[in-house]
Amino acid sequence: MHGVQAAIWLYLFVSAINVMGGALKALGHSTAWLTNFLAAGGHPIIALMGGVAVTAIVQSSSFTTALIIMLVGAGNMDVEMAVYAVMGANIGTSITNNLVSMGTMRIRRQFRLGYTAALMHGNVNLFTVMVLFPLEWISGAMSSTGHGLLTRFSIAMANWMGLSPVAKSTSPVKWLTKPVVDAFNWFGDLVTTTDQAKWIVVAVLGLVLLFLALAFMVTNLKGALLRRVEGLFSSFLFRNDFMSGVVGVISTIFVQSSSVTTSLMVPLASAGAVTIRRAFPFMLGCNLGTTVTGVIAATANPVADAVSVAVCHVTFNVLAALVWYPLRAIPIGLAAWYAQLAARSKRYYFLFLGVVYFAIPLVVYLITTIFLGSP
Repeated sequence: MHGVQAAIWLYLFVSAINVMGGALKALGHSTAWLTNFLAAGGHPIIALMGGVAVTAIVQSSSFTTALIIMLVGAGNMDVEMAVYAVMGANIGTSITNNLVSMGTMRIRRQFRLGYTAALMHGNVNLFTVMVLFPLEWISGAMSSTGHGLLTRFSIAMANWMGLSPVAKSTSPVKWLTKPVVDAFNWFGDLVTTTDQAKWIVVAVLGLVLLFLALAFMVTNLKGALLRRVEGLFSSFLFRNDFMSGVVGVISTIFVQSSSVTTSLMVPLASAGAVTIRRAFPFMLGCNLGTTVTGVIAATANPVADAVSVAVCHVTFNVLAALVWYPLRAIPIGLAAWYAQLAARSKRYYFLFLGVVYFAIPLVVYLITTIFLGSP
């Protein structure tokens, strides 16, 4: 019985993410400011913060990266600025699992473990940007072409490999969750009269379903189902770091969304089914897996600069894994420390969420735009 219930809530959990994602993307496509927000990046800080803010809004780095590639392919965005925007998208992507961890706030220990898993994923991306962003900016300023080291490497790799961006392939998970997504869209049409209002309603309802499904899924994982699958997790799927990373890569390639796979790890870590130590390489694997989606994402516009952006996304996440896995004690330790604070007082959770993902990107973006302007 627990197994059936867990499967149902897992299905609804993934469906809720797709409901929200579809609605938010529709809202993004219907507003011209979203494209302008990224394309106006005439300065590294503007492009970086634009990538963070847009990804935080649509909760999908795949969507933001695809949008950036589209803008570059159309000649509406410079490849160097696109690289900075991709860095921002990697920071913004971890907001989804941060929001998911909120669903475990009722029980302090579960929240501490789940929030630790969410934070360490964000820490890896944030720390990688803190290293690569100034390196890219300084090396670009010293280069006659204006391209930094990461951009030059990505362009060279794209030319050598002859890759081309491709339209995003159909995800089997999206096909499975289509009935739920269609039902929510139908209800949105029923109760609203405009597209804008419809997608807002659908996004809100998707968020409600997300938290409900998460709460019941964690309950089942703590029950008989957890006792049955715990041995499978520890003895096979997550028996060592390498296997955990492989599971992260494969599962993300399969569902074509690191937001989904990293969010699924949060309730597993909360329930104790997967340890934080094993969750970390899984998160790194998810970051690597999501780059495959970008590489195979479309052949619609085989422009060298656009391909370079996709290669940059791959390079960013490969470097993150190579650097932070040996130094994993840093992102894990900081995540565990802050999660402990947030478990004692929930204001630390909301403070981090609001400041890192919304206040800082928007304030810096506005200040930089005012003082530096756009080209």
